[in-house]
Amino acid sequence: MQYFPLFVDTNTLQVLVVGAGEVAARKVELLMRTHAQVEVVAPEACQAIQALAARGKLSLQQRPYLESDLDKAQLVFVATNDTELNAQISHQAKARKLLVNVVDAPKLCGFITPSIIDRSPLLIAMSSGGSAPVLLRYLRQKLEAFLPRRISSLAEFADSFREQVKQHFANVTQRRYFWEEVFDGEVAEQVLKGNSPLAREMMVAKLQQDAPKTEGEVYLVGAGPGDPELLTFRALRLMQKADVVVYDRLVSQDILDMVRRDAEKVYVGKAASNHTLPQEDINQLLVREAKAGKRVVRLKGGDPFIFGRGGEEIEELIAHDIGFEVVPGITAASGASSYAGIPLTHRDHAQSVVFATGHLKDDSINLDWPALVQKRQTLVFYMGLTGLPVICRELIAHGMPSDMPIALVEQATTNQQQVVAGTLADIEHKAAHIKPPALIIVGTVVTLRDKLNWFNP
Repeated sequence: MQYFPLFVDTNTLQVLVVGAGEVAARKVELLMRTHAQVEVVAPEACQAIQALAARGKLSLQQRPYLESDLDKAQLVFVATNDTELNAQISHQAKARKLLVNVVDAPKLCGFITPSIIDRSPLLIAMSSGGSAPVLLRYLRQKLEAFLPRRISSLAEFADSFREQVKQHFANVTQRRYFWEEVFDGEVAEQVLKGNSPLAREMMVAKLQQDAPKTEGEVYLVGAGPGDPELLTFRALRLMQKADVVVYDRLVSQDILDMVRRDAEKVYVGKAASNHTLPQEDINQLLVREAKAGKRVVRLKGGDPFIFGRGGEEIEELIAHDIGFEVVPGITAASGASSYAGIPLTHRDHAQSVVFATGHLKDDSINLDWPALVQKRQTLVFYMGLTGLPVICRELIAHGMPSDMPIALVEQATTNQQQVVAGTLADIEHKAAHIKPPALIIVGTVVTLRDKLNWFNP
């Protein structure tokens, strides 16, 4: 992040603008929305700036720039058509540790002005660092259309009840839960409709009725196979509301970046035979955080109930009388097969599909091999990469042809996805470079990949 976003208090801010043409006028018009004291210095001024000066909105000095103009300035905008002068002012301002912006010259800037959506007291600022201004305008249009016009009234309404809510609820977490219910409910709806008197009555009643929450909840959320765009809407909403997020190594950084920024993030990742936290400790962690009154999201790769140990964790929550919810996710088998161009079922190839684990609780691969070796069936092995030689050997030993097609999908649905196809006889050699997390697909449906593959990361 090259540019750090921040909002500056303008009540006592002294701003210097050097230049008074049409470009400078656009900056000045934005500054006029603030409480800043604005001084403009330029030999000549456009009509818009002259009009503002005549109305006493700013101080206009119609003369050449002097370095002493920086003496009182805290923020500097430079918008002249003299590139040498612009560079000179930038160097002088930076030497004084002043924040300076030179229009259309990013290398001379100490700060840049973002694209702003003004719903005061609510402000939304966006920036592309100057790299994609058209995209920025496009996103601003989208947000402008999305935000209710009376959203500023909702912000003012919330501010008017801030002290009452603070006195009613003992801690920040309880207050946040209350406000989330308000913003998602009928009180906010009435404010946005313009019916503030009714909204105030409802708010007072809600404060009288709502007792502070002392018990937290746990949400077992499926994060999907890797691509953040495959998250469900509900998963994203809960991730944005979480106080604590407990996640494993199958959850990508792109997905973690979508979690509420100030939520506590606890890594409990597991690699083959190498558990950062034993499952029993993870269970107790969920219980402990929920008992502390926190909203806990247990974020799991794929789906919590398909080789995600969600059932074990819920049993522990039930034993401690803790509320919970399960949010399904796209399981790895579905995501990997779809992005690899390998349908799990097909009328000409497979009328059934079986999900199996390649890594049992006792670290063995003692599966019901005869049941797995069936005609017109697709097999999908989770966590089976380290046991690939055993899987291939046992399938062949129990009657599956050695030339049966098999595919390995690494980092499915992401830009790092790799797919290696072969047969039971040669896949171990072909896939020697594949690393976890990877999924194994066995069956004649693998032969359809050449025709159906659509995703090229």
